[in-house]
Amino acid sequence: MSLIGDGLDAAVQKAFTRPAPKSAGAQMRYLVKQLGGTKAVAQMLRVSQRTVERYVKDQIKKPRPDLAARLDREVKARWQPQIRAKAKAKAASTVGIIIDTRARLGYTAPIGSTDQDRIRHLTVALPQVHAARLFEAQEQGASDARLQEIAAEALKEVYFQDGGRRAGSLDEVRFTDIEHLEFDL
Repeated sequence: MSLIGDGLDAAVQKAFTRPAPKSAGAQMRYLVKQLGGTKAVAQMLRVSQRTVERYVKDQIKKPRPDLAARLDREVKARWQPQIRAKAKAKAASTVGIIIDTRARLGYTAPIGSTDQDRIRHLTVALPQVHAARLFEAQEQGASDARLQEIAAEALKEVYFQDGGRRAGSLDEVRFTDIEHLEFDL
């Protein structure tokens, strides 16, 4: 996945009302129920159907690290879809989203300004319109580069231009070398 996409998913997962299944057997049983059979789960996880059946019956309890990661990712991607949708809708319509990042930020501006890129640590509340754009692009399968562009545009408007009160001649914001990125609803 992508850094920004994973960050958005983690923010939405904080809204879950119940914890997702933790054990491999419980996760497999959940996926079998969701996908309607062991064959579909086996194809999705790239293991044999017999392996899935053994996890379902708790004959195998500890998956390999790569399988455990895939299993956890697939369960969390399907866990509580209605809660996930409500959290996204709330962020996109009323509360917005908070971005906490440590990254290299710079901008393109008229000659004479200090537009040098530098590492900044920002915690900024992005309005609903930007949250909606981020979630919409993520749902449409946008690349991490595109999500990064949308986040940069949001930071340009909210942080650098302060909603139109300053830096009106700012052209473009560069948002690169992300060391830390976290979203919160």
